[in-house]
Parts: sequence; structure tokens; C-alpha cells
Amino acid sequence: MWKQFVAEREDQPGPAWLARFRAGREEAERWYRGRGPADRPTAAECRTALRRHMPELLPHYDRVCALVGDDELAHRILSQYRPAPVAHGCSQAIWLGGDGPALVRNYDYPLDIVSDRFELTAWSGRRVIGKAQRPWGGLLDGMNEDGLVASLAHGGGRAQGLGFSIILMLRCVLETCSRVAEAVEMLKTIPVAQSQNVVLLDRTGGHAILFLGPDRVPAVSEALACTNHQEEALARSGSVVRQQALLDGLAAPGASLADLVRRFLEPPVHVRQGGAATVYSAVYRPAAGRVDYIWPGKIWGQSFARFEEGAYRHDYGEAQG
Repeated sequence: MWKQFVAEREDQPGPAWLARFRAGREEAERWYRGRGPADRPTAAECRTALRRHMPELLPHYDRVCALVGDDELAHRILSQYRPAPVAHGCSQAIWLGGDGPALVRNYDYPLDIVSDRFELTAWSGRRVIGKAQRPWGGLLDGMNEDGLVASLAHGGGRAQGLGFSIILMLRCVLETCSRVAEAVEMLKTIPVAQSQNVVLLDRTGGHAILFLGPDRVPAVSEALACTNHQEEALARSGSVVRQQALLDGLAAPGASLADLVRRFLEPPVHVRQGGAATVYSAVYRPAAGRVDYIWPGKIWGQSFARFEEGAYRHDYGEAQG
């Protein structure tokens, strides 16, 4: 399977964003509604929740709602409040040695659902580079120009709560915070829809893994690797195996950042087949303001000093969407 990715700069959502939203509207609606009937909030309830828990994003939310016009369902989708459950696989590690600090991650998900977009934005005057995901504002991982990096992994739990999509929560953190401690405190106050693990790193080497869920009190860990579980008793074997491979890599004598990155490109961390293949890898270096998006045989570097718009098409071989 082939998939094309684009890198674009868009300081504020405008006509180009609206065209993308309209083109992906059906997919966004499927994501929000899920597979079965559910008691979804009204658009007014969604805006009230956003104003209460992420008021920093409210002007931007109102802007995109104005762009789509009088569309109740679109406004609900754009709030990302109480979406249907989804699950995805990810592997993440923090590197504090030479060439660090760095956050390295793989994102595993069905190829045909993941957005094609990497972007540089400046919604609030603070520039953010990240992997965007529809329907609006969501980030799977990203970094702001103050040197804060945030990245997500599904936590493995099945609980569904009255909260927000984690991808919008990451956007809020990167729009407003500069250091890990600030981001941890903010994320603790926002209700999350599903079990999620968030890895945070800043330019000073400050780091944390935050375990979130609608059925638990937020917990903070200083571990250096994270996959798709929070407690070992609830972990799937594949998640434990990937995490152990990363811990072994971090602890290996004479290990380097390059050695760690290679582990992300090889089994068992890198998934080459199945319905949730590794879509991309990323190496964020917050002190340098740089990120490398990586596929086997390809490194696509971007930075705040030099963000280059363009496109890249990757062959995933036998992996399917």
C-alpha cells in the first residue's frame, strides 16, 4: 500500500482548512459517532465543556465553527468532546544521553485513517510543529518553539468517559505550556474520553509519562519508555514486549540515540503488517527545535529554523489500510 504525506505551513485555519474539513467530513463523522448509537452532547454543551476545561482554545474553536457555518453536527465534531472510542498502538521512549534530550516514537494505526498532514502552525503566536489528525486541531505528537514535546499512546483500558479526545488535549498543551511541569498540571485538569498515556519532554531534559483515564486518578511516572498499557496486569503481551525492547535499548552498554532509533525501525517495535502498521516514526529534539519524521529508507527533517513544505509518498508493502 502506498500513502502520501504532506508538510504545510498554516498559521491560522482558513479557506484551505475549510476545504480539507469538507473533503474529510464523512470520515470525521464516522470517527465521532463510532459504530453504534450513543447519547451525544449538543453543540451548546460541547462549547460549554470546552470553555470550562480548555478556554485557551475557545477563540480558535469559534473561528472554525464560523468557517463551517450553521452546522450543529460539525460543531459537535469540532469540539472533540465525548467522541466514540478508538484504539491505536504506539511505542515511545525518552533519550537523555548524547545528542539529547530526544523523544522517539512510533505511531501504529490503520493507514487509510491516519491524516496525511504534518504542519507548522501559529494559532496563538507560539509556533507548533506536529503530526496533525482530523477533524480540527488534533495532534498525535508535536513540539512548540519553547521546546516542549508531547506525544500520545493509547493506555489500553476500555473505559469511556465524559471527556475530550486526547489529540485536542495535546494541542492545548502545546499552545499554552513551555515546560513539562506546566503540561502535567494542565493535563490533570482536563477530563479525557479514554485511557491514554502521554509522554512529555522539554528542552531542559525535564520529562514525564502521564497515565490518564476516565476511570482513574492521573498518575505521573519518570519511566523512560511507554507503550499501550498502564498496569502490567492489564497489558497485552505485544505491548509489554515492545516496551521491554525499548528499555533494553536504553540500558544497553554504549547505547546511542542512533541505536535507539534503529530499534524503532525493527521488530518487535516496528510493525510491518496487519491492520495497524507503523505509520511513521519521529525523533523530536526540543533543544534544537528539530524533528525527523522517519520511514525505513527515508528521513524527513523539519525545524522551526527551516520548515520546508512538500510531499513524500511511502510504500508500506503488504501492510493494508
